[in-house]
Amino acid sequence: MKYYLVGYMYCGKTTFGRRLAAEQGMDYLDLDRAFEERYHYTVPRFFEAFGETAFRRLETAMLHSTAQLDNVVIATGGGTPSHSGNMDFILQNGTAIYLQMSVDALVERALRSRNPRPLMRGLSPDAMRDKIQSQLKEREPFYLRAPIVLDGANPEFPVPPVK
Repeated sequence: MKYYLVGYMYCGKTTFGRRLAAEQGMDYLDLDRAFEERYHYTVPRFFEAFGETAFRRLETAMLHSTAQLDNVVIATGGGTPSHSGNMDFILQNGTAIYLQMSVDALVERALRSRNPRPLMRGLSPDAMRDKIQSQLKEREPFYLRAPIVLDGANPEFPVPPVK
């Protein structure tokens, strides 16, 4: 069994993913952390140094490296499903779970974050809201292809543990 968590940044993929993995007796993999370990750059530093296009190319390669994994919960980056046919890959290689949240809830979490994401750094609250709303409009059609959609503010996933 393999679960891919998808959703906009700040929706709780990391927190929920760790919890789900522990409850199900599965491993947990955060693609952003795996990227940072492999390339020795934080995602924000990589964005600044090489740009989004280079990041997305390597992010897709990281995603594809999960094809052979089993018994794992994988938290993807917020933009991962909407680039390079990645949502097709996710749906062919595991079960996608979308952690859905409103724009208002995402803005609130972004404003409280101690580690602003590269795409949000330096934005005013109004500009942040506009950015999130615009990106969510682009990305949500990909997220909604997930067969399981949960409330990101209070995700509950009632499945029996994997044996």
